[in-house]
Amino acid sequence: MIFLFILCLDFSMGLRCYCSPCHEKDFNNTCLAPPNSMCFAVIRMVNENGERIHELAYGCLPGFEGGTTMQCQISLVPHSTPTAIECCDDRDRCNEETVPSQYTGPQNMTQVALLLSLVVCFAVLVITATIFYLRFRKRDQDRENMLQDIEKKGILIPHDETLSDMIDQSSGSGSGLPLLVQRTIAKQIQLVKSIGKGRYGEVYKAKWRGENVAVKIFLTTEEASWFRETELYQTVLLRHDNILGFIAADIKGTGSWTQLFLITDYHDNGSLYDYLTENTLDCHDMLLMSHSIACGLSHLHNEIFGTRGKPAIAHRDIKTKNILVKRDGSCCIADLGLAVKYVSETNEVDVATNTRQGTKRYMPPEVLDESINVYSFDAYRQGDMYSFGLCVWELAKRTIIGGVVEEQVIPYQDLVPSDPSFEDMKVVVCDNKQRPDISERWMQDDIMKVVTKVMTECWSGNPAGRLTSLRVKKTLAKLEEILQATEKIERLKAIQP
Repeated sequence: MIFLFILCLDFSMGLRCYCSPCHEKDFNNTCLAPPNSMCFAVIRMVNENGERIHELAYGCLPGFEGGTTMQCQISLVPHSTPTAIECCDDRDRCNEETVPSQYTGPQNMTQVALLLSLVVCFAVLVITATIFYLRFRKRDQDRENMLQDIEKKGILIPHDETLSDMIDQSSGSGSGLPLLVQRTIAKQIQLVKSIGKGRYGEVYKAKWRGENVAVKIFLTTEEASWFRETELYQTVLLRHDNILGFIAADIKGTGSWTQLFLITDYHDNGSLYDYLTENTLDCHDMLLMSHSIACGLSHLHNEIFGTRGKPAIAHRDIKTKNILVKRDGSCCIADLGLAVKYVSETNEVDVATNTRQGTKRYMPPEVLDESINVYSFDAYRQGDMYSFGLCVWELAKRTIIGGVVEEQVIPYQDLVPSDPSFEDMKVVVCDNKQRPDISERWMQDDIMKVVTKVMTECWSGNPAGRLTSLRVKKTLAKLEEILQATEKIERLKAIQP
């Protein structure tokens, strides 16, 4: 009876908590919590024989003043031994079924820091992307506002004027239409069909107020090429019959992406490469095309001095796919994305900063073996003449001589793969010093014999020994005169009794 009385008295004095491990004074796996104290359950992670195990403990918190609350928040403080604790005081043995949430301790602080870093980086990325998006939207909005102002102020294109009329009425610099009109045209372009695709982007036949134009849409990764070509086309006095006519340039935002437009004259016959695939030539056609290409190169290569002069320009990617055939059978040079300018005032060569390279098949030997003097503008002009010589060879292959014509081929077609590497071309052009084959039939024709001499001197292995574009232009012009005179004499003979 006394024992039961003491036990009842003991239970009435405070909270009974489940204990493990228990002390000697504890009774029936319980301990007596001091007044205003609590029961606790604690879990710790300890190393035992190299293995990490969880250790549970239960009991009563000591009842010193102000200590209970702090002890129950022990899991908020890093410990050398990872620890978590939970407390309760709502009923006896309230801690018996409690298993504290695991606290992983200081070894996970690195993971927390990493997680926070990732969150911060992601937030910065989102903010940066938002800023760029808003800037592009603002630029497009500003352009729309400008166009609206143009319309309000009456700066509109008369409906009875053609592209040629407007270009002729502009500054005469050869830089296309006035800039405000360029912006208006770019918004009104209607794409008709794709007519070509390359590494820079895609070319479309398009319509503007009933007139055919060509639109080259650059990939966004080729922005440097677009900027360079636009810059060069807007060079003072660049406009020439044998340079592709520039009309306008613009950046057109469609909301989800940006399109880089370059709008030029459209030529139905397409590139010289495509034209030679489907057509054969006579000597007159071949000389007309060769001479017109030489005229375009000569205009590019030579500086025009004066207040409104033109700098000397080298193309660096002359090939039959970058030459277009006009309706009259003459040619014009296109694609100035790799061109370089010579600034005579400072004696500097302005080389494009884009990463594009020329076409390996048409590269001169000094570029393939990296012996070219990149600081000499003459070196770039001489490289153009090598490529020009290969184009003349392609023209000669499709010219009817003695009633015979050959299939279209491209330079070194039988010597290198369809997509040759630098090393492939270097072995053939530099190491073996090979050049395209010369047909015996060409040497039996007076005109073709001179043309053959021109092309072989153009692709000479010695850059300094190559003909200049001006010299080639004069030679081919003289050949045209001789051919016309010869044909006239033959016609006169034919009508004489």
